Amino acid sequence: MAHKISHPSKKDVRVFAGGVNVFKTLGRPDADEAFAKVELAFQIHALIVQMGLSQTQAAKRLATDRARVSNLMRGRLKEFSIDRLFRFLTQLGQDVEVTVHPKRRARAEVHVLARAG
Repeated sequence: MAHKISHPSKKDVRVFAGGVNVFKTLGRPDADEAFAKVELAFQIHALIVQMGLSQTQAAKRLATDRARVSNLMRGRLKEFSIDRLFRFLTQLGQDVEVTVHPKRRARAEVHVLARAG
């Protein structure tokens, strides 16, 4: 039986559901860091879109090149550290807060919380 593959149109609504760390499911040893980077990159991507910046404009504002902005926008995050993503957020006018507290579950976890200001 053949399956019809539909491609998203510009009218499709995209929904971001956070909280499920697929990297843990895949057994990656760096699952928490990978998930945090995805969450941060998503916020940066959303801000760039919200501000109406082109990749070239975003690159200038972030003091990087357009190719790196393109990689970030496509979720290719290997070359980005969490520290660098934090700097990008501050360069886009966001405050970044890191909170450390005793673990609440049997195993300590990393969580990224973001809210629009």
